[in-house]
Amino acid sequence: MDHENQEQGDLALAPKVTEPKKYKVLIHNDDFTPMDFVVHILVQFFNKPEPMATQIMLDVHKKGYGVAGVYILEIAEMKAMQVQQFARLQKYPLKATVEPE
Repeated sequence: MDHENQEQGDLALAPKVTEPKKYKVLIHNDDFTPMDFVVHILVQFFNKPEPMATQIMLDVHKKGYGVAGVYILEIAEMKAMQVQQFARLQKYPLKATVEPE
């Protein structure tokens, strides 16, 4: 078997690599958390530039929720937990959830 055929044979035996499923982190509106705090959360925990964070905050305010980011499950869950813990420390009831993309 020549070198090229060997490489093709190796590729046929290689397992198929699939992208992991992605999940959205949603920030939910409430009547108590200030808008500037939501922007701060989006900048600090999701590395959003301030104009984008402001737009997402407006989605939260107007639509009832906004997509903070899309990640693999473990990272999405960790970010949602960090947001809620930080909000609780600041005495805000901000809710973050995770759902499939």
